[in-house]
Order: sequence, then structure tokens, then C-alpha cells
Amino acid sequence: MDIRAVVWDVDDTLFDYTTADRLGMRAHLVAEDLYAGYDDVEQAVTRWREITDRQWARFSAGETTFEGQRRDRVRVFTDRELTDAEADAWFARYLAHYEQAWSLFPDVLPVLDLLAASHRHAVLSNSSIHVQDHKLRVLGVHDRFEAILCAAELGVSKPEPGAFLAACEALSLPPEQVAYVGDHPDIDGRGAAEAGLLSVWIDRYDGGAGAVALPGRHRIASLAELPALLGADTRFGAPSTFG
Repeated sequence: MDIRAVVWDVDDTLFDYTTADRLGMRAHLVAEDLYAGYDDVEQAVTRWREITDRQWARFSAGETTFEGQRRDRVRVFTDRELTDAEADAWFARYLAHYEQAWSLFPDVLPVLDLLAASHRHAVLSNSSIHVQDHKLRVLGVHDRFEAILCAAELGVSKPEPGAFLAACEALSLPPEQVAYVGDHPDIDGRGAAEAGLLSVWIDRYDGGAGAVALPGRHRIASLAELPALLGADTRFGAPSTFG
């Protein structure tokens, strides 16, 4: 296996999106007294996440724009017919709380450091370049990546092969020399494998216990397992806990 580059998902792979979104929305709901009608704030946060997942699926399917899915998340959650400007303002106030909770997972910097000399690195996200470029700069890792590609600008989303192949093209490498690391077993794992990349699913919460291994797809519990999987010449990396 001659893997020369790693392409990374961002949210819930490098960046702890789930925690930041929960903490940010919780702070936003408390600040604006928006959790009336719910048993508690956490119930309201859960509903926000469910709405986010549904609207994000619409964006990924090409049914709405990136900005449109944001506005519809707000309208559905508030159950109000807000103008675009009103929805944007609401979302901006949420973003201020959300950004305060941003952080990388603790295994990210060690593995990026140890793979820096042996592999090239890029990002492929189902978000927008405006969002992810800013996020990676704030998190201090933007300069680690040769290319940052996002669905909103590419016009194609994961798991479509074209998204993964665009990342390979940006690196001027064939798919068989590129690994893709992401947190979603279907959008990331299946999509990358079907596009011909080495597919690495980071399953931090053991959500795939008992899953059947498929050719070209690997499952790890921590990025500490990645260097060994890639055959990197480092002293870092634990053996896979999944075999």
C-alpha cells in the first residue's frame, strides 16, 4: 500500500463539532430564553440537532443552498416565518456562542505532527469554504493542509465519488494513493471506498460495534491508530482495536 496523502473530513473528525454545537446552542437558548415549552434546555438542544441533520441532508442532496439550510434550521426550530435577514441574525447570535466552544480532538495535533513529513494533507468537507477556512484558522491548523475543498463550492457532496476525486485531483494523485479519514460510516466511509480511496472511518464512540468489514474500508477508534494503518515511518500509532 503506497498511500502518499491523507484527505480529512473536519466536523467530528478533526474538530469536536458535536460538543461545540451542543454547548453553543445551550448557551444561545439560555441567553435568549428560547427553551420555553421544553422540559429542559437539553431537550431543546436535541431538537436543534435533529432539525440540523434533516436540513443538512437537504443541502447534501442539492435541494437547498448552504445559506438556505441555515435559515430553514432557524425557521423550523423557532416555528416562525422569518425573513432571510431575521434568520441570518438569529443564526449569527448562535454562532457567537458556538465559536466560543470550538476545539480540536486531543489526538489531532499529535497525528498531524507525526504524519507531516511522510504524507501530504488536504481537507474535503460537506460545508462551505468560508466556514471551514475560518474554522481551521481559528483552530490553528489551516496551514497544515495543501488544499481545502468544500461541497458548497465544488457543486458535489460526499458520498458522491466526484467529491473525493476532486480532492485527489487537487493533490495530483490517483485515488489509490490517497486515504480519506472521516467520522460518518456512509457519507465518508462508503463514499471514499467507492471512489477508490483508502477509506478510514474514525468511530470515536464505538457506534459501529459488530459492523462487517468491507474491502477498502477500515475502522479506527482513535487517530493514534492511523500511522500504523498507513504504514507511516513513525514511532507513533497503536494497533487497531478492531482488527
